[in-house]
Amino acid sequence: MSFNVSQNIPDFATTARQAEDYIWQRTNSVLHSQSPSRHGHYRKDSDLPLYKDKPLSSQADSVQDFRRKLITLGVITGFILFFLYRSSGLFWFSTSSTEIWKTRQDLVRQTFLDSYLDYEAHAMGKDIYKPVSKQSRQMAPNGLGWIIVDCLDTMMIMKLDEPLARARAWVSDNLTYDQDYAVNTFETTIRMLGGFLSAHYLSNYDDLYLEKAVDLANRLLGAFDSPSGIPYASVNLRTLKGIKSHDDGGASSTAEVTSLQLEFKYLSKLTGETLYWEKAEKVMKVIDDNHAIDALVPIFIHPDTGKFRGQQIRLGSRGDSYYEYLLKQYLQTNNQENIYRQMYDESMTGLKKRLVEKSYPNGFTYIAELDSGINGPTTPKMDHLVCFLPGNLALGATGGYDLATAQRTLWTFRQAADLKLSKELIRTCYQMYAATKTGIAPEIVFFNKDPSMSEDIHVKFQDAHNLQRPETVESLFILWRITKDPIYREWGWTIFEAFRKYAVLSDGSYSSLENVDQIPPLSRDNMESFWLAETLKYFYLLFEDDDSILSLEQFVFNTEAHPFPKFNIEPLFKTGWSRD
Repeated sequence: MSFNVSQNIPDFATTARQAEDYIWQRTNSVLHSQSPSRHGHYRKDSDLPLYKDKPLSSQADSVQDFRRKLITLGVITGFILFFLYRSSGLFWFSTSSTEIWKTRQDLVRQTFLDSYLDYEAHAMGKDIYKPVSKQSRQMAPNGLGWIIVDCLDTMMIMKLDEPLARARAWVSDNLTYDQDYAVNTFETTIRMLGGFLSAHYLSNYDDLYLEKAVDLANRLLGAFDSPSGIPYASVNLRTLKGIKSHDDGGASSTAEVTSLQLEFKYLSKLTGETLYWEKAEKVMKVIDDNHAIDALVPIFIHPDTGKFRGQQIRLGSRGDSYYEYLLKQYLQTNNQENIYRQMYDESMTGLKKRLVEKSYPNGFTYIAELDSGINGPTTPKMDHLVCFLPGNLALGATGGYDLATAQRTLWTFRQAADLKLSKELIRTCYQMYAATKTGIAPEIVFFNKDPSMSEDIHVKFQDAHNLQRPETVESLFILWRITKDPIYREWGWTIFEAFRKYAVLSDGSYSSLENVDQIPPLSRDNMESFWLAETLKYFYLLFEDDDSILSLEQFVFNTEAHPFPKFNIEPLFKTGWSRD
């Protein structure tokens, strides 16, 4: 006879003592088909309890009693330990592992609802929302759908039909981009255009989303009308006039101008219109024609000349998604545009040569910065944004296939080295969370290069805030899908629990934080759209057991976590440039 303890321990058994009492009762009721004695012996109606029938001083009986006590103690101890680790969720190898991860996934879904429904109740249709004060405002006069459009596909993935229906109705009835307002070219492309394109696919080709995408893209095209073809930082949605950055000598961010390609090329595929494709891919030729040393590009480029401005090189802000989209353009077109694979491999070779370093005393691998150019000294500073790189390296090593499948083909030294670096970097990114009092990572950390110091990670006061960024969770999701190493899920769960503990407000909504090394942390009174569009989406997918859902073999995620299906470029499209 047996029973499943894990299914029968009641919710009220919250202490070891309660668990012990409950398990003792259940154990005896099952093991003893007749009336049990508290002393653990079988009882017949004609027998007295053993302690009255036999003297306790009997040596034989003492040995037998001792053995029985050991067995009983072992059973009870085992059940208590089982209960404790089941309750804590610390062990991945529970017999009900699938149920545990489904429960955790449901918690992510509920967290999304708590955040989104709070926004819907107090700021529906507004672009900026402050969950503490419940204040909100528009970016453009009539709004851009900044939060709603960005998380349409998250609601589809999580099967949140009712809020999704209300969001679609708002888009249909209220959203227009015919406004005299200048938007950031990059942010609008990855969030709004990307959001519409993904929603169009996941909704089984709802025409509303494609119509909105085409209208928006036609307005964004004005940003590309520069002498070099490098997009201007901003564009007016009504006049279609590109606008130079007001900072950085009018230069555009290198990452921003090179992270529009997935969106515009997919739109070309959907519409058959080559203009979007041609505008987007020309940028890549201009970048490549600069012949950056070791394929590591400075973080600013002039739209007028197509030449880099300054020498600063980093994989954090203004540099990150250039390297991400090199690989993803290759993957998006089913590995048919090898030119982007070449550029990606060259840049990763340069990165390993110039930027990969280790901290003291624990040897955390991190990506340094070059503030003074390719031949200057490195700075041991790493943005949380850099934590996209572990996932990207794993994608590059395997093409999105699980590791066993990838290794059955030609498995090269480069692939093995890239995957090794990926694993080292994701460990570092997790340590950026573990190193703080809240267990939530700061925006920026500095790593220790001094062997005499005892701490690997240092956080400056001005860098201690957290914006609920997705990059580490994104990489954990990719590495879990590729390697199936359960540690990546457990790290993700630990991080998610920290958000649930410290980023949650009294009414159940969520906010970014001012200082992750302060308990309780002070809320920033802000909720970024990527909390809903990216971070919670990646948590949800990390805890999903079915790898066929948005399979990395069939989909590529843009830098705002909007999934696009991979496609073949022939017969309508081709790579329209070649390298010097």
